[in-house]
Amino acid sequence: MNLATLKSKGLIGPLSAPPAQETAFPFGLGQRGVHEIADAAYGDRAAATGFLLAAARASKKGVILWISQTGTARDMGHLPEAALREMTGPQSRRLNLVARHLNDALWAIEEAAVSGAVSHVIAEIDQADFTATRRLTLASERHGVPVTLLLPQTREGATAAATRWRIRPRPSAPNRYDPGAPGHPRWQAQLERCRAAPSLAGKVFDLEWNDETLSLGVVSGMAAGQAAPRKAPIPSSIRLGKTG
Repeated sequence: MNLATLKSKGLIGPLSAPPAQETAFPFGLGQRGVHEIADAAYGDRAAATGFLLAAARASKKGVILWISQTGTARDMGHLPEAALREMTGPQSRRLNLVARHLNDALWAIEEAAVSGAVSHVIAEIDQADFTATRRLTLASERHGVPVTLLLPQTREGATAAATRWRIRPRPSAPNRYDPGAPGHPRWQAQLERCRAAPSLAGKVFDLEWNDETLSLGVVSGMAAGQAAPRKAPIPSSIRLGKTG
């Protein structure tokens, strides 16, 4: 039976085009495909998680499956439900799953993507080699379920993921109501790898999350380096030279 006969019987059809890849920020994060977000240093997981929730653009509504390895859950804790809903909306729903071993976590990620029953798979895992990210990419793109991997600061090497981000916290914006209080959170996001726009690898984005408008914006002219510590106020008794 030749190709023309197969087509006439409806046994095969035209090949579908591969999903288009985003070429603008955040380069498909939260869409179909696999994306990696790595800590810049130990202790930056809160910043990486905040960046993920603020920048990811959901492709469909539904339950978020949040997978954590046992060690990661023990060291990093769990994202409070209130924080998730504050950044993603009151209708967000999450299903948590803790896997003892890396292979168990990778299996759960792939099965969730293949099922198509969730809107987004977010996984905090220790590592993911090229073979693992390739399998997850095929499952994600075939079934339309985005996968985001939250990885430690040691993450290096080849990947089949569409992007890899490196996130670090920055000093918060000034608080317009209280100069001594923190303002809107800010992060520095470095795009280490980008399959859709390879020339942008290494580009750094200084970002600010506005919790009033639930929007993420690029901050221009952000000060570099660490925030200078504020001096403690001197008690009036000492300032006036009083001893008692």
